[in-house]
This record gives sequence, structure tokens and C-alpha cells, in this order.
Amino acid sequence: MDRDSHGEDTLSTLVLENIKNKLIHAFRATAESRGERQDCSVGRSQEADEELRRAQIDGAITWLRSELMEMRTQDLQLAQTLLGLSSEIQRLRREKAFSLLLSTLRGSRHET
Repeated sequence: MDRDSHGEDTLSTLVLENIKNKLIHAFRATAESRGERQDCSVGRSQEADEELRRAQIDGAITWLRSELMEMRTQDLQLAQTLLGLSSEIQRLRREKAFSLLLSTLRGSRHET
């Protein structure tokens, strides 16, 4: 399971990194399409806006990563619960089959 988890972590990281790059590119393209002139003060303001956007994107990615980790934990707990229930069902089926076998054997003894 550790190998699967590591693979999922790698895949999640790649997906989130791809989303981050797309968002950064989209913000950059939006700013360029506005045709804003970059004098010194405007350039600094845009740089600050860009850094703020990157920080917001990083924050969103961190939140997504934590949500994915929480979902993985819940999935593992659910899988354990389902395995436990399956084992219990199998045990009960065996007990019922054994009980039926005993009652059948007892019934055949009384008939003879």
C-alpha cells in the first residue's frame, strides 16, 4: 500500500503543479491582454500583484493537498471497515452453515 500511496502522492503533486502552472499562465495572459504599460511604479505594482496571485495559488494548492490527504485517510478507514464487515459476514455464514449441518445430523439420528 505504501507503494500505491507514493504513486498517488506523485500523481497528485503533478496534477496540482499542472493546475498551478495553468493558473499562473492564465493570470499572466490576462494582465498582458489588458495592454498595461509598465513604467517603474506600475511594474512594481504588477510584480506585487503577481506575487500575491502566486501566494494565493500556493495557498489553494496547499488546501487541495490537505483535502486530498484527508480523503485518502477516510478512504483507508472505510476500506478497513468494509474488510471487517466482510470478515464478519463470512464468519456468520460459516456459523449458520455449521448450525444447519448439526441440526441436519441431529434430525437424521432421531429418524433412525
